[in-house]
Amino acid sequence: MPQARPNVVFIMSDDHAAHAISAYGSVINQTPHLDRIATGGMRMDSVFCTNALCAPSRASILTGTYTHINGVRTLTEEIDARQPTFISAMHENGYQTAIVGKWHLGEGGIHDPREFDYWEVLPGQGDYHDPEFVTAQGRRRHSGYVTDIITDLSLDWLHNRDAEKPFCLLLHHKAPHRPWEPDDRHADLYSDVDIPVPENYDDDYSGRGTPAHVATMQVRRDLTKTDLKVDPPEGLTEGEFGAWAYQRYIKDYLRCIASIDDNVGRVLDYLDEAGLADDTIVVYTSDQGFFLGDHGWYDKRFMYEESLRMPFLVRYPREIAAGVTNDDMVTNVDFAQTFLDYAGVPAPERMQGRSFRSVLAGATPADWRQAMYYRYWEHDEKMHHVWAHYGIRTRQHKLVYYYADGLGVPGAAETTYPPEWELFDLANDPREMRSVYDDPAYAEVRAELTRQLAEMQAEVADQPHHAS
Repeated sequence: MPQARPNVVFIMSDDHAAHAISAYGSVINQTPHLDRIATGGMRMDSVFCTNALCAPSRASILTGTYTHINGVRTLTEEIDARQPTFISAMHENGYQTAIVGKWHLGEGGIHDPREFDYWEVLPGQGDYHDPEFVTAQGRRRHSGYVTDIITDLSLDWLHNRDAEKPFCLLLHHKAPHRPWEPDDRHADLYSDVDIPVPENYDDDYSGRGTPAHVATMQVRRDLTKTDLKVDPPEGLTEGEFGAWAYQRYIKDYLRCIASIDDNVGRVLDYLDEAGLADDTIVVYTSDQGFFLGDHGWYDKRFMYEESLRMPFLVRYPREIAAGVTNDDMVTNVDFAQTFLDYAGVPAPERMQGRSFRSVLAGATPADWRQAMYYRYWEHDEKMHHVWAHYGIRTRQHKLVYYYADGLGVPGAAETTYPPEWELFDLANDPREMRSVYDDPAYAEVRAELTRQLAEMQAEVADQPHHAS
């Protein structure tokens, strides 16, 4: 008798860095329920986003395309949800589909979720407490904490689904997105300890170009009263304020994650109790990485490792060995085709990724990718002042071109700056503290990466920037 098609529970948080998960060796917190996924399956160590912003990453995950193809390059651009997605393909082929939580791809008309049997999503970023949700029938408000509510609604849908059909549930948390408002259960977590500060928290960006210097996302300088919740103690020196601000920021961030971890445990318990664990693919990821005081920063956007890297924990006892790790290079554009591969559904031709099902099974193809392409389009001058850039990451190196031009893209600034390059030797400088772009010893590496960058850009049908 052929094996039934697997169910999918795809849990995604917002801005959850891999180095804030204990399965990844975090030194700042413990996530026992997330670790259950890794213990029962695989921890992937080289999963990367192709545009480190919430909406663009989500659009790429749904459509299996780069943001210049799906039309969601910045936070301003909304998705045309009529385009093919892995959800539409699964739904058309007999899967029950649902999304609960963060959508963040627009609202109304063609921007609403499509091909979902049930959807209840937050408008925009949504609220942490007593949040309003948008449904096909209109809006409704729920009392309580958003992470609990998203989980409650998801479990209700699972309880009431048609047990004769496979399902795909997208359980998408708002947390731990800024401004990091914890629930009452975890409000005092870590109050009696100091969280370790990253070794490069006091980075002065001396080894980098202009973009790192002008970015306005420093924990010690750019967090607001809304972020910090209280006024600082009087009489602090500049250094003391930086240390105080970090503790305020990181503790609330981790408290939000503690709630996520508890609620992931509820979902895993349900799958166990319902006898669904063996037949369900469970994924935990985030839409991109996040700076946790690394380089002195919060937020994302840059192509630096902490922003680029996504956590990806996956469990499927039928095919994935328990307690294993993998370092093969995967991007968020690959997720859609992987889900469809497991479902036995052909992927739409426009999808640009590649299924990594064989990678998860421990049989990496000989021609698996050794480099990935990234492009940040927003060219932000309103909040964080991160210049538009694109680049390539290989196993050992990273080449980044800051073209610093909004190119008329909605949501991008009109101001331009002279382009700059950075090159990092990740083997010898994993924290990316010194660009070697102008180092003569790296001339051959620079030339080869420049060639590869142009080649990959053409492969994904993107256009290079031409400086005037």
